[in-house]
Amino acid sequence: MGNQVQPKKDIMLINSFKHFLHKLARFLPGGYSIRPFLHRLRGVKIGKNVWISQYVYLDDANPENISIGDNCTIGLNSSIYTHFYWGPQQKNIASHVIIEDEVFIGPHCLILPNTHIGKGAVIKGGTVVTGKVPANTLWGLPDAGPLAKVTVPLTAAHSYEEFVRGLRSIKEAKGQGQKEKGK
Repeated sequence: MGNQVQPKKDIMLINSFKHFLHKLARFLPGGYSIRPFLHRLRGVKIGKNVWISQYVYLDDANPENISIGDNCTIGLNSSIYTHFYWGPQQKNIASHVIIEDEVFIGPHCLILPNTHIGKGAVIKGGTVVTGKVPANTLWGLPDAGPLAKVTVPLTAAHSYEEFVRGLRSIKEAKGQGQKEKGK
C-alpha cells in the first residue's frame, strides 16, 4: 500500500516544482537564457536563440505539448495554452501548439490549443491565434487573418526596416502571380 501512495506524492512534488519554475520564468531576467532554460526544465521543447519576454504564460498543465523552433520571439504578456479544463468532473483535453523557426509573436497574444504557426510568420500584437498560420505570413487584426506575405524574417539577423521593406501585400502577391501566368 505504501508503494501506491509514493508515486502520487512524487508526481505532486514534480508538478509543484514545475509550477515554481514557471512562476520564476515569468519575471526573472534573461529572455535568451534563464527564461528559456527554466521552461525547458518544465518540459517545453525550445530551439536555439529563442527570446521569451517577461510575463509570458506557457501552459502549466501540459508544457511538454509546446514546441518552439529556433530564432523565435515570444512577446511580453503573451499566453500559450495547450488544454481546456472544465473542472474536476470533466476531462482535461490537451493538444499541441507548434511554433516553427523564425516566428515572431508580438506582445499580448493568446495562442490557443491545436495551433500550428508556420516558419517565418509574424503574429501582430494582441492577436488571438487558433488553427494553422501559414509560413511567412503577417497574421493579426483587424479580422485575425493574413495581412501580408513575409519575405524577410523578423529575427535578430535582420533589421526591422528590412522586415518592413520585405512585406508584400497579399493582393499584390496575387496580382503578380496572375501577371506571371499571363506571360
